[in-house]
Amino acid sequence: MTATTLNSLARASSAYLRSAMHQPIQWHEWGAEAFTAAARDNKPMLLDVGAVWCHWCHVMDRESYEDPEIAAIVNQHFIAVKVDRDERPDIDSRYQAAVQAVSGQGGWPLTAFLTPDGKPFYGGTYFPPNDGYGRPSFRRVLLSIANAYAEKHGDVIEQAKMVESTIAQSESFAGKDGRVSAAVIAAIQTSAFRMFDPENGGFGQAPKFPHPSALDLLIARYAGTQHARTTSGATLRGPDEGVHPSTSSDNLRSMIVSTLEHMANGGVYDQLAGGFHRYSVDERWVVPHFEKMCYDNSELLKNYVHAYQATGEEFFADVARDIIRWMDEWLSDRERGGFYASQDADISMEDDGDYFTWTLDEARAVLTEEEAQVAALHYDINEVGEMHHNPAKNVLYVRAPVEEIARRMKLAPERVQELLVSAEKKMYAARLDRPTPYVDKTVYVGWNGLCVSAYLEAARVLNLDGARRFALRSLDRVLGEAWKSSAPMQALLLHVVSYSDPAASHREVAGLLDDYAFTALACLDAYETTSDLSYFKFAQAITDTMIARFYDPTSGGFFDCEPAADGKSLGVLATRRKPLQDSPTPAGNPMAAIALLRLHHYTGDSEYRDKAEQTLETFAGVAEQFGIFAATYGIAVVHLLESAVQVVVIAEDGDEDTAHKLYGAAVAPFAFQKTTLRLAVNQAVAENLPPALAETIPNLPALGSGKSFAVLCSGFACQSPIFDTEELRRALDLALAQP
Repeated sequence: MTATTLNSLARASSAYLRSAMHQPIQWHEWGAEAFTAAARDNKPMLLDVGAVWCHWCHVMDRESYEDPEIAAIVNQHFIAVKVDRDERPDIDSRYQAAVQAVSGQGGWPLTAFLTPDGKPFYGGTYFPPNDGYGRPSFRRVLLSIANAYAEKHGDVIEQAKMVESTIAQSESFAGKDGRVSAAVIAAIQTSAFRMFDPENGGFGQAPKFPHPSALDLLIARYAGTQHARTTSGATLRGPDEGVHPSTSSDNLRSMIVSTLEHMANGGVYDQLAGGFHRYSVDERWVVPHFEKMCYDNSELLKNYVHAYQATGEEFFADVARDIIRWMDEWLSDRERGGFYASQDADISMEDDGDYFTWTLDEARAVLTEEEAQVAALHYDINEVGEMHHNPAKNVLYVRAPVEEIARRMKLAPERVQELLVSAEKKMYAARLDRPTPYVDKTVYVGWNGLCVSAYLEAARVLNLDGARRFALRSLDRVLGEAWKSSAPMQALLLHVVSYSDPAASHREVAGLLDDYAFTALACLDAYETTSDLSYFKFAQAITDTMIARFYDPTSGGFFDCEPAADGKSLGVLATRRKPLQDSPTPAGNPMAAIALLRLHHYTGDSEYRDKAEQTLETFAGVAEQFGIFAATYGIAVVHLLESAVQVVVIAEDGDEDTAHKLYGAAVAPFAFQKTTLRLAVNQAVAENLPPALAETIPNLPALGSGKSFAVLCSGFACQSPIFDTEELRRALDLALAQP
């Protein structure tokens, strides 16, 4: 293959695969062609799974896959297959389990060696070009594997069988069902407290990930204690049985506030542009892995909105608005709608976050002397920074608050704030002139569902009309381009709306469980935002299709993907998976259960609740063992066990101000089980409402009063209309304090 020849990845659609089209490796995409070639030539397969945002994937590409000598070894001895983990998470998840079984390691790049029929027998992650980092060189690994396959073929096949058996066992939840109870919530809460870092916030040690589902569950538990505190004369929820004794309301608040403040003030947060990097390599949240993912930011956006609701701290609302600022600017298709997937960490292999980091001289070059002093103190910019590859480079994080800088510089705090705002604007403008890390403009269906839900939540609580409009436009695009429902009984949802490279051919990738569950929930959120019944109908249709395609009627729970239509799944795709753990997005099974339970509250259809309960029962015997990694499961259990509370605000013409205040009071408190709708009087008719509401709302005598009012419903029964904002607040506190 000459330097100008492109390999078969030139025909791929994904940005990660297309980035390797110039490599001298004779790459194949995942598919029958690669497996046929491996069987025909009796060659083992080399599987590379990575992503366009992955730093070490780029490093291995440059060091090894672009090396002609390495390429010659690969091309002679292997059938090479490259997979984009964002495009095919079903492939990635199974081979991750396999490599972890073999090596105890996982992550990206995932480097696996397979038999010609795709069964893994050896693997790892990053392999260096030379022996080092405690790892053998990739050249040595390739030659050893090729030799073992030729000389010890029987051993290789036995190893592959053992790994396949291990994968099947690790993915099976047979015999691990049980009764769903609140004990799992207590166990997750206790796990969080045991892992909590009281000095730096967050859970565990370095590397440190945000765990947004766990944070959301903890915020909800704290909010529940506040509803109980503000209600008197009622029989309220008792303490959760089995909860760690330190998990009091004050300790919950301290853990939540400490974690969210440390993250937002750390280098893991982009102090100039907004938005979170993927994780921190240190326990102090200072030095991040610099890639930025849409799904991390969507879920953290929810955390900060919910923390603002639960604590009233304006700082959290400011961070939420700032996340939206970054997503609007960098991860949004402003013309057509849709959220992009990610922004890369680096420009080149020699670079490690250089776009985001600063030397002291770089800061001084764009700032006045006074601005530079303030910025250096606030962001800890020094001659020696935190980056190993270039010690002069500093990660921006909040070291000194404005008040401390004011004392040290003998300036008024207002003047320091003014200088800091000016410095941030100038530094961001200068950063925009630097070569910019690649933005993957692929629009993934499931991740867009998460982003739509987060934007709509922020828009409701923080009154952000622009976020509301963009979220709805994005959802409309997903429904218009990825939901295929023209043929009866053949409806399906795709995994990808559009790819990043306009030169790439579009292909239809089948949607996975996550795509269906996340999109159904986004449609329910859109219904609650707009009161447009069409979104409710989309949610119901997508959920019904999800049940038909993924639900296991024998053992309960949902599979992550469908088996091959011809029954001939490639590689280990025949292994059925029922995702339970959050890694890193919310797990598909509990998200599906939440969608079912929310539909049950709107329809009264017991089939939805029964399937949700069966799904949660499937994992009930083991869920506690996963601790904070089962947090979305814990959230689903809250939805199952705690009574749904619905507030419907009826807006009367001429009394919009009262309706606005009632809606604000209804939206203000945070609880998973609470939903809020706003209807105009002419919408309060049966044909404009879901079945459960259609039985009650049109018959309310207050509809003829000429006044705006709210109705609070719980357990399929509605209370008397409420016309006063304070009365609604008290009624909500009481309803949300009940078990």
